[in-house]
Amino acid sequence: MIRRFIELYLRQSRRIWKRLPRPFKNSRVGRSYGRHLHSLVCKYASRNQSHGTFFLRNRPEIDLMCRLVGRMTGGSSVGISILACSKGAEVYSFLWRLRSYRPDLHFVVQAVDISQEIIDFAKGGAYSIAASRRWLPLGPVAISDDEKLIRSTHKDQGVNERESIFQRMYPSEMDAMFDKGVNSVRIKSWLREGITWRVGDASDGALIEELGPQDIVVANRFLCHMDPPAAEKCLRNIAGLVRPGGYLFVSGVDLEIRTRVAKDLNWQPVTELMREIHEGDSSLGQGWPFNWWGLEPFCEDFPDWGLRYASVFRVAGAAISGPNRSGGRLVESSSGSAPVGANSLASTANS
Repeated sequence: MIRRFIELYLRQSRRIWKRLPRPFKNSRVGRSYGRHLHSLVCKYASRNQSHGTFFLRNRPEIDLMCRLVGRMTGGSSVGISILACSKGAEVYSFLWRLRSYRPDLHFVVQAVDISQEIIDFAKGGAYSIAASRRWLPLGPVAISDDEKLIRSTHKDQGVNERESIFQRMYPSEMDAMFDKGVNSVRIKSWLREGITWRVGDASDGALIEELGPQDIVVANRFLCHMDPPAAEKCLRNIAGLVRPGGYLFVSGVDLEIRTRVAKDLNWQPVTELMREIHEGDSSLGQGWPFNWWGLEPFCEDFPDWGLRYASVFRVAGAAISGPNRSGGRLVESSSGSAPVGANSLASTANS
């Protein structure tokens, strides 16, 4: 009975919300009302996983990762684990930017997903362009047997499969990342190298032991699809994967869960590009407040807003004073515990 009442209440509230003027929605009262509605959605909605994704989905997020590794000593090895890698779009997007920005670094990438089928697909690095008109040739063309095996990757990409996995890319970026066929594109070979693809459950402690300590862990856009207790348990488990002084990228999770875990484990929010990253995936903001995966607007009304809206954290203690390396790994300093930004990586490789 309670669930049915809540569903009716939310249905009526949706009608009201649509009619509210934007200035009111953006006011303190309007945001409080939205958070109230979203909390009910998160509590009572039936959540499910999704493989929908995009290349270059959150550009500020990628920019920040480049900044964090930007002053590391040439020749250093950087361990990166990307959890719930889905179709591989996030893996290849990060790696393209990182290798283009710092070709002198050695990036050791572990890509993990719970589905063997999706891992096999992502590892192949081949994507249909059937739904991307700008890439379709004019007139009848011959299709190779290899391309006949590649079917649309737009399943689970939105209503009626109308959203292309490439829709956030520029043509020049497509040229840089892919080799083009007739009806498909394939990730260039230099981007597919050096990636270990694994089937694993991010909530399983055995996976942490198997992967070993990582300089950067990406755990984006999958925890929100889990029930809150399971999501919190999983996030605490993931924290054990980050090397002391390393960085955790974690967006797409209930903000209350992320804030609580960050406080409990003394994570330091990276403030550089914080707002830009929070707003970097416009589709999440459009889903708020009536979808569990929706993301509330950035707001400085909260006393702990600097923690609440951070999507990137430095794990295990003190602020870093510079990109000092020991065997290619980031080393902690003993200076303060204030939130850090990428600008805190102030020392150069020559210092």
